[in-house]
Amino acid sequence: MSRTLTELRDDLAAGRTTSVALTEDALARAQANDGEGARVFTKLYAERALQAARASDALRQAGFIRSPLEGLPISIKDLFDVAGDITKAGSVALDDAPPARANAPVVDRLVAAGAVIVGRTNMTEFAFSGLGLNPHYGTPLNPFDRAAGRIPGGSSSGAAVSVSDGMAAAAVGTDTGGSVRIPAALCGLTGFKPTARRVPREGAMPLSTSLDSIGPIARSVACCAMLDAVLSGTGENLLGEASLAGLRLAVPRTVALDGMDTVVAAGFEAALGVLSRAGARISEIDIPEFAQLGAINSKGGFTAAEAWHWHRDVIERAGDRYDPRVRVRILRGREMSAADYIDLLAARSAWIAAVEARIAPFDALVMPTVPVVAPRIDELSDDAAFGATNLLILRNPTFINFLDGCALSVPCHRPGEAPVGLMLAGAAGRDRAVLSIGQAVEQALRAASGS
Repeated sequence: MSRTLTELRDDLAAGRTTSVALTEDALARAQANDGEGARVFTKLYAERALQAARASDALRQAGFIRSPLEGLPISIKDLFDVAGDITKAGSVALDDAPPARANAPVVDRLVAAGAVIVGRTNMTEFAFSGLGLNPHYGTPLNPFDRAAGRIPGGSSSGAAVSVSDGMAAAAVGTDTGGSVRIPAALCGLTGFKPTARRVPREGAMPLSTSLDSIGPIARSVACCAMLDAVLSGTGENLLGEASLAGLRLAVPRTVALDGMDTVVAAGFEAALGVLSRAGARISEIDIPEFAQLGAINSKGGFTAAEAWHWHRDVIERAGDRYDPRVRVRILRGREMSAADYIDLLAARSAWIAAVEARIAPFDALVMPTVPVVAPRIDELSDDAAFGATNLLILRNPTFINFLDGCALSVPCHRPGEAPVGLMLAGAAGRDRAVLSIGQAVEQALRAASGS
């Protein structure tokens, strides 16, 4: 299932396929003994999905189509509530928790739109890492150079691999510091982080209530916009016409370009060349606030403070069941005081105002989503290597979460090469502009690569 949502929708409309056929194919891939399905899904809704697919086909036969997602197989991250299921968020510490009483609003919206939910996808435990490793359920392998065993990126690791491997046509994940955009970039897909308040977060287990957002991973910008229309409840297609000619793009040279490996540097420079030749006006700018963010978050930031608030009781009774690399990061929040948290709120407000003023003259920011290609899992066995790599991979996406902005990662590598993501970003509420610009960028990059 390597086709976009738009292509699959058109196939359904023309009678070239059925929802049952698409769902059976997705489930077969998820259940294949030689595939990644056992590590991609923490729970597969096989019979329920087929029932939904049969219902969708019957409705279509009767001329009733609920949305452009009608009959399309979609996966959801393991931190969304589904009535009757325990929401485990990639952990085993909550095995004895009561099941959810109701669906999360985003789940209800997907169901109401006619999407077929095929299963819950694996993730970094409690969403607290950008690498995607999970010692409880296994780590789904990146589709690129699979024999080498590379990370998928996280925390929405299973979400990305479910799409790359055709186990779902698209996936819904969450993004607190890049957890949609990072796996999308490392797996050669497209990921969209909306302005956080655009999509309701009730019924989604929080990592940081100040930074969490919910967004899609899919095969194109149009796919992401189609899913966002449902997730946001607006039904609004955010894709407008955008031309690269005269577009003002800002490349932040402060921190965001540091530490690029040769593959990412080459892919990023080549992408900028394509955009420049298409008429975009690209300027490198200083954003000194980016260099200040490490100091602002030096005590653990919103993520540690707000994760500790949620997890403190669970850690007390089941802390030995946590991934130690997750637990130690949550425990940092225990040391933060109320004064520290209030200082952080004030610092963020001032930081957002300063960054918004610097980027106001431009249509979008552009930078590498992640400065390195996906490392091998065996390179991260040492805690120091894990920590340093995690911080490096989270770095650029985190700028946009702290900004309360919106961002899109689109592939910018040549076919057959290691995946590289190009991130386009804007301030809060710039979702339409970012998606429209992203589609124009995507078209230019695909034309240049011949794909």
